[in-house]
Amino acid sequence: MIFAFDTLKKLQQEGNRLILWTYRNGARLDEAVQFCKDNGITFYAINRSYPEEALSEEISRKINADIFIDDRDVRGMMGWGEIYQILGSSAETSPTLKQKRSKPARKKTKKSFMSRIEELFKDENT
Repeated sequence: MIFAFDTLKKLQQEGNRLILWTYRNGARLDEAVQFCKDNGITFYAINRSYPEEALSEEISRKINADIFIDDRDVRGMMGWGEIYQILGSSAETSPTLKQKRSKPARKKTKKSFMSRIEELFKDENT
């Protein structure tokens, strides 16, 4: 995606640790890591929360991170320019970041999960 490597490099230069969390393994993982390295990105950890993490079937495989950038997010992936604006060097004092980090208030409802999902997509299909 356009600006992805530029944004990741800038975030890394500002002291952020980048972790690659992917379904890939074996040769496909090696290929992805090399592609990133060829484009100037090295990762603090790959498919781990930290480089020394010992993988175990007894613990959650959720990664320990402050911010997640996910191309499979249910809301869709925002552009890398917008991601940088949110996470850039002034992110800690940015009202935009604070707003993005806070979770929206949820209404209490007795509707089923599936009926709530259907409502989310109802307006898009009409």
